[in-house]
Amino acid sequence: MSAPFTALLIANRGEIAIRIARAASELGIRSVAVYAEDDAASLHLLQADSAVALQGRGVAAYLDMDQLIAIAQAEGCDGVHPGYGFLAENAEFARRCQAANLCFVGPSSEVLQLFGDKAAARDLAEGCTVPLVAGINRPISLAEAHGFFTEHGAVMLKALAGGGGRGMRPVLRADELDEAFARCQSEARAAFGNDALYIEQLVSQARHIEIQVLGDATGAVSHLWERDCSLQRRQQKLVEIAPSPDLPAATRERMIACALKLAGAAKYQGLGTFEFLLDVEHPERFYFMEANPRIQVEHTVTEQVTGVDLLHTQLKLAAGQTLADLGLLQPPALNGCAVQLRINLESMNADGSTRPAAGTLSAYQPPSGPGLRVDGYGYAGYPVSPSYDSLLAKLIAHAPDYPSALRRAYRALCEFRLEGVASNLHLLQNLLRLPQVVSYDLTTRFVESQLSELLAAQPQAHPHHFFAAAQTTSKAPEQTPDAPSGCLPLLTHSAGVVVSLDVAEGDAIAVGQSIAVLEAMKMEFVLKASHSGIVRQLAVQVGSALNEGQALLFIEPAEVAAEHSESEQSLDLAHIRADLAEVLERHAITRDERRPQAVAKRRKTGQRTVRENLADLLDDGSFNEYGALALAAQRRRRSLEELIEQSPADGLVAGTGTVNADTFGSEAARCMTIAYDYTVFAGTQGVMNHKKTDRMLGLAAQWRLPLVLFAEGGGGRPGDTDFVGVAGLDCHTFVGMAKLSGLVPLVGVVSGRCFAGNAALLGCCDVIIATENASIGMAGPAMIEGGGLGSFKPEQVGPVSVQGPNGVIDVLVADEAEAVRVAKQYLSYFQGSLSDWQCADQRELRQLIPENRLRVYDIRQVIATLADQDSVLELRRQFAPGLITAFIRVEGKPFGLLANNPAHLGGAIDAVAGDKAARFMQLCDAFDIPLLSLCDTPGFMVGPEAEKQATVRHVSRMFVAAASLTVPFFTVVLRKGYGLGAQAMAAGSFHSPLFTIAWPSAEFGAMGLEGAVRLGFAKELAAIADLAERQQLFDKLVAKAYQSGKGINMASFLEIDAVIDPVETRAWLLRGLNAAPKPTPRTGKKRAVDTW
Repeated sequence: MSAPFTALLIANRGEIAIRIARAASELGIRSVAVYAEDDAASLHLLQADSAVALQGRGVAAYLDMDQLIAIAQAEGCDGVHPGYGFLAENAEFARRCQAANLCFVGPSSEVLQLFGDKAAARDLAEGCTVPLVAGINRPISLAEAHGFFTEHGAVMLKALAGGGGRGMRPVLRADELDEAFARCQSEARAAFGNDALYIEQLVSQARHIEIQVLGDATGAVSHLWERDCSLQRRQQKLVEIAPSPDLPAATRERMIACALKLAGAAKYQGLGTFEFLLDVEHPERFYFMEANPRIQVEHTVTEQVTGVDLLHTQLKLAAGQTLADLGLLQPPALNGCAVQLRINLESMNADGSTRPAAGTLSAYQPPSGPGLRVDGYGYAGYPVSPSYDSLLAKLIAHAPDYPSALRRAYRALCEFRLEGVASNLHLLQNLLRLPQVVSYDLTTRFVESQLSELLAAQPQAHPHHFFAAAQTTSKAPEQTPDAPSGCLPLLTHSAGVVVSLDVAEGDAIAVGQSIAVLEAMKMEFVLKASHSGIVRQLAVQVGSALNEGQALLFIEPAEVAAEHSESEQSLDLAHIRADLAEVLERHAITRDERRPQAVAKRRKTGQRTVRENLADLLDDGSFNEYGALALAAQRRRRSLEELIEQSPADGLVAGTGTVNADTFGSEAARCMTIAYDYTVFAGTQGVMNHKKTDRMLGLAAQWRLPLVLFAEGGGGRPGDTDFVGVAGLDCHTFVGMAKLSGLVPLVGVVSGRCFAGNAALLGCCDVIIATENASIGMAGPAMIEGGGLGSFKPEQVGPVSVQGPNGVIDVLVADEAEAVRVAKQYLSYFQGSLSDWQCADQRELRQLIPENRLRVYDIRQVIATLADQDSVLELRRQFAPGLITAFIRVEGKPFGLLANNPAHLGGAIDAVAGDKAARFMQLCDAFDIPLLSLCDTPGFMVGPEAEKQATVRHVSRMFVAAASLTVPFFTVVLRKGYGLGAQAMAAGSFHSPLFTIAWPSAEFGAMGLEGAVRLGFAKELAAIADLAERQQLFDKLVAKAYQSGKGINMASFLEIDAVIDPVETRAWLLRGLNAAPKPTPRTGKKRAVDTW
């Protein structure tokens, strides 16, 4: 059979590059290696048929896609093998290889994209009904991580992109979360170029099991059993075993079935590993973790127990052969047990962290013999660089069973001669001696739990089955010159490679002056002079690999004045560096001053810009803007320059600040604002826009920040291209907004058009403030017409003439300036009491209720007189006009107010009034605002027409809402207090409020007095033929009923608590409020607030 490829570029280094080169040679494929400028001594260069130098040093050189593809084409390659790590899981590299007519040896770019996004992989698992631990299947914020921890306890943070244990940390305590989140982001950004994290509940007692899966171009999938990778430190595997020593057969079968189901659903082609957590306490339970779409470091143990060469198989599958062609539709029987030990050049600290080693291998003699295999790239004289991964070799022991394989592995460690550089050989020897490893009674956290013992000196030394070189014959990587007479060495404090030397012989250096830069573990470290003097000799050069404590240079001690070195004092503090200038420019582009055309458009419609509204709302200097540099997710269709210009902040200005801090103090004034910018893609909700909103909503929930939403915009944005999925219906924005209901005050402000998703967020708000030009609807004209429902102008969809009377709008205002004023006033009721207040002469109250009990009066005048001056904010005025809901203040203290309006239906409570009252009671109760009810009602509205409005259900909401109130409730009966309606105005019963009092004008009855007389004396009245006499009797009976129902009489039977002089109403309210305890501080919410 012909070779799968003509020539193969190996886009990797070290032992995996050698393994690929060998497999290529065995299949008749010419191999081409690459190497970085500082990696020319790596053995993989000589193991391939040819080698080409890369421009650049360190890891970055191996990540240069342009170079790699250019070399592959120049060398006549038709395939590229990425190995593991580096670009092995990079979907973009796979796409670019395909575009260059190079076969990427691995899954398709779509599969890499899927499994590279760990959240998308979890979504796939959910769709396949594969077990998952609780988690959030998307990039999360730190606030969301805290919320998840609070709900689920210990968690695991993971990088969304990549794998290999990088960007991953368990978090057992809440106070560890911030630091772990930052470290995971940093590691993920360095390793994968993407710092997005997701979160899962931690399975504290778990084993790590992975299934080796194969797939071909026909859609067929198969497996090669499992590997156990539970012996690991900080999510980095140390020991791998195939098969798992004690995995129950039924669990193995179910786990394999899940892996194959996932692979089939993803149309997986090539080699891949599907990883699971096994619950040690319940071994029948397991959970999918992630998929690694590449060859694994530990593929060797699978090869040993199955007899299948995985590199041969991978290359043949990539070339188009099928599992049937390879005889792998069914897995071969297992043959014994194999154990792999990772030999790393590193030192481990007591906390489990590691330090990379540097230096030169003075000896490298791996073990050999039956059942042993070593995949490595070491040799005597190899200069070890800390710039790369510390893995040097993999020792694999194969035997008939696990105990035998373990013994063989331990013996092999004792035969492994490795000198000149620190390694983990001793730790691995100690590990294999532990009885828990022998019995395999352990979890993924076992190594970390045993670190003190593993790193300690052992009572019995390990055998050394080799001759060690004498100390005097050990050759250093670079001979350090003797110190010149009278000179002192400046030593390195960590291992690394010299990137730059900033001084030369003869230079005068001062204490603290930068003298060199070292690179280690992909990070650069500046070395500074520990003492001053004159440089007399350099001990190293650029590119030298240094160990900790090695001499960098020699100086002759001398006093060097500060002016000989750059100091902060000598810096130009007004100088703007290029990196800062770039940031300042990007921020400046988002400001109104740099967007004159956008500002002009707002002026044309008589509106303000979003930033003008925020400047008016928030206290000066209090705004912290989040996500100002966000751009629309349209990089596939627009250039970066276009996006910077056209999508500042991705059309959403959001952040934290304060409102009314001068009055209530900065703590009470805390606020968050989310404001859609209609000048950017019509204020639509894009991918990054949603991501920013989710971040802000998470912070609002975590820190209990009141939210003001400026909602002008057109809903979802169809033009975004940079996302994976179909409809985006898995976004969390709307549920995130809804979860804030009852937790923090939510204020919605809309001017102009507000449709679809923007309207959905607006509808979640406690209060909606709309300008006269607003149009609010669950769809805009385009969607309405697309649904075949007709063609309309935006102004015809939900204008204020509709949304005011129907109850959607709470406060209708003239313009945005008034809207912001009202928003600030609304927030003030939840911010505290005012010490500066005025009120009308309360004696006026005595005259506001006419003595003629049938004459209508102005209830709003009563409210304005009773409340502090200018303190009344009425909500939903156009909706259910028979009942008034408003916030007021009495001696500066906030109250929620319910009042019957006798000018509409005589104050009767109809269906919509019941809804209005019930929702307002919920709102006040949610935020501990005491309630005042001014009762003047003949009862609930009745009759056939009323029942068409479902009055029974709607008005009963008042009883249900009131029954669960925890705030003080006060009822003042102004005039009519009749029947069920009056009870509803008194929280369900006249004895439900903290007090129920009446003014002298009050009258009471089980129903209206006239109606009660007509029903109760119907026969007597009917018996009088003369109409005048009948009316005379009727008036007499009503007068008698009135005397019986007067407030004084009610009070005499203790049905109400008092009849008072109206002048005393405010005093009663304040004394009543003082009688109730202050609300207890709370961390959560009491209740959500109905949107209706």
